[in-house]
Amino acid sequence: MSQGPRSGLYAVSSALLAMSRHLEVRDVLKTIVASARELLDAQYAALGVPDDHGGFAQFVVDGVSDAQWKAIGPLPRQHGILAAMLHEARPERLADVRKDPRFEGWPAAHPDMSDFLGLPIRDGDEVIGALFLANKNRTKENQKDRSAPDGGCGFTEDDQELLTILAQHAAIALTNARLYERSRELTIAEERSRLAHELHDAVSQKLFSLRLTAQAAAALVDRDPARAKGELHQVAMLAAEATEELRAAVIELRPAALDEDGLVATLRTQIQVLDRAHSARVTFAGHGVRALPAAQEEAMLRVAQEALHNALRHSGAGRVDVTLEKRGTGTVLRVSDDGSGFEPTAVRAAGRHLGLVSMRDRSSGVGGTLSVESAPGKGTTIEMEVPGG
Repeated sequence: MSQGPRSGLYAVSSALLAMSRHLEVRDVLKTIVASARELLDAQYAALGVPDDHGGFAQFVVDGVSDAQWKAIGPLPRQHGILAAMLHEARPERLADVRKDPRFEGWPAAHPDMSDFLGLPIRDGDEVIGALFLANKNRTKENQKDRSAPDGGCGFTEDDQELLTILAQHAAIALTNARLYERSRELTIAEERSRLAHELHDAVSQKLFSLRLTAQAAAALVDRDPARAKGELHQVAMLAAEATEELRAAVIELRPAALDEDGLVATLRTQIQVLDRAHSARVTFAGHGVRALPAAQEEAMLRVAQEALHNALRHSGAGRVDVTLEKRGTGTVLRVSDDGSGFEPTAVRAAGRHLGLVSMRDRSSGVGGTLSVESAPGKGTTIEMEVPGG
């Protein structure tokens, strides 16, 4: 195989392990592209996932700066060499892609490319992507003018065989990532359905009570104005409670912007909303936390939401503080309140009431731990720690 800087079995193994570490589709695509470019010692690499409309749903590059990629403009269409790899499902190894009759030119900011190696990524009979490399880095001994008609292609048959192996494993990694994201979508849908049922039950009860109380007030307004005034006061309280139920449900049902904003920004935004919606003071502080794997970020967000719900709805807290910070080699989420607390010896009953079982399951499901400290009249502190960050 070609003698790049990381050639051989170790390089192949490292590339495959790198792909298997990621579950998000975008992360898998980036890892495939970076691994292919490094493994075959190329200047540029790219991977396109086609859509059903002649374009690409996703297109990831390596070797091109962010500024240069932005200057290139919109994603490419499925034409020329890319279309051949997608529709004819065969490898393409060219000495100079610019001289191929299918070549249709590049945008002005596109880097110049000559020798080219590309092949489809297949899942069974379905082509799920096109992976290609350009501009093989050549040693002084075999360096030739890329534009010369007899210069040959820098990518060898061995390179093509190696990229084929990589593409086969890339197909598995990409398919697994898609299944994982689909599983997450189903889980979120189930969670939203559960919350919708809870919202219906809770608000329906409040509105039913509100209606009966209003009817009682109307019946009393002429013969007993004092009692009618008390009933109207109760109407106002029930209306306020129903409003709180709706506010809490909207926050939980709203899709979290984790993919776009990350955990820190998402928590900060949601806590700002809670601070405005409740009489209790709700604060957030994030200290030196980097991006975590998506599954960990989602679990931390859900645990934070559950703990905040408990503190604001059940503890009578006047203040709730949320922090997210580094601790050694891990990341810690802490939700502390000054509410009523509970007796640790009654943790079995409290666990069911406060959702502690669910929080522990979410934490352990992403390799984390959950601890709860509480005492009657002393408030509650919930900590979730995960590795990394």
